[in-house]
Amino acid sequence: MYVLSNLVRVTIPNYLAGLPIPDTFGGWFKLGVKDWLALIPPTVVIGGISYYTYQTVKKATEDTGIVNPSVKKHIPKVVDFIDIEDITEKSSLCRCWRSKNWPYCDGSHGKHNKDTGDNVGPVVVKHKENK
Repeated sequence: MYVLSNLVRVTIPNYLAGLPIPDTFGGWFKLGVKDWLALIPPTVVIGGISYYTYQTVKKATEDTGIVNPSVKKHIPKVVDFIDIEDITEKSSLCRCWRSKNWPYCDGSHGKHNKDTGDNVGPVVVKHKENK
């Protein structure tokens, strides 16, 4: 714990105090190459932290509202018709929009549910006489 305490209380403040930061705006134009090179590491660290924070906040607030990521994106509205007579016993129809066998369920909702915390599953359609 001493190493961390020493880093925060002594090393970082001494490092920052030694940086060639001018007192005036015009002082920036008087800095030499060595001074500019000394400013690169803290600038990279601050930029990296800022970028990481921005990406984290952006990802947390990002909600596109898109449900269908890939099924028949070339048409304006996805509509499928399934003749009930073609279903012999029962069929599982996809509701998560991730199935590679659309409109039938291929179990892709399992990964979707794990990744998102959702609880979606298929619609199971069966003949009345096969209850």
